[in-house]
Amino acid sequence: MTDGVAAAASGRQAGFRIKVAVVWGALALLLLAFFQSFDLKFALIAEKLPFLLGLRLTPGGFLQGAALTLLICLLSIALSIVIGALATVGRLSANPVAYGVATFYGSFFRGTPLMVQLLLLYLGLPQLGPVPAALPCGVLALSLNYGAYLSEIFRAGVQSVAPGQREAAMALGLTRRQIAWTVILPQATRFVIPPTGAQFVAMLKDSSLVSVTGLWEINFLAQSYGRSSYRYVEMLLTAAVVYWMLSLIFEHVQSRLEVRYGRAYQR
Repeated sequence: MTDGVAAAASGRQAGFRIKVAVVWGALALLLLAFFQSFDLKFALIAEKLPFLLGLRLTPGGFLQGAALTLLICLLSIALSIVIGALATVGRLSANPVAYGVATFYGSFFRGTPLMVQLLLLYLGLPQLGPVPAALPCGVLALSLNYGAYLSEIFRAGVQSVAPGQREAAMALGLTRRQIAWTVILPQATRFVIPPTGAQFVAMLKDSSLVSVTGLWEINFLAQSYGRSSYRYVEMLLTAAVVYWMLSLIFEHVQSRLEVRYGRAYQR
């Protein structure tokens, strides 16, 4: 009886996915037909696509295109998680200094545009003496900005765990560190993953702002090739598709993590 119900549910789910795939395919064809009205030159797209994908290195032998965008995002993701976690500790702390620093940091970086923060680092620091390189500057700006948002997400995840969970763990004699790592963190992760994944997808797109520092990422190359060939639509459309494909990869990883951490609750 149970196997029959499970099979029926699986069949309905498969049918739903097929219908969704058909809808996606139809919309993709409509979008392609719309852009085809611009008389796209696919030969130009084919010529420049390897550069936009990062399959070719810059004349100086460094990464460019999607490969550089992914490098910037991965470095920024790792650093923003660390910054966000530290800010969360301060945000939840009873120490007024730690709480003040964490809240001031979050308010400033959430209340000012990312572009302004990037330019302050890249153009402002030279007035003090040090001249930062473009890549570290872009990574730091993205990390500081998104770390502020992640700190609020992490704080909400920690506070979503019922106080009774902590009390029960303390009754069992667990230390604070054990409670944090074995009780609070696993439960909070389930609530944190969806908004965190959305932030990382947004970071992928916002990484295009680092093009103002001269880094040869996707947006920089698309504008450069469009300017030199006077075919902006082809290059910008190709860049949009590359960003979209990268976003789909991030979304797939997010969905897999959601399934993994939600298994116990699905049962």
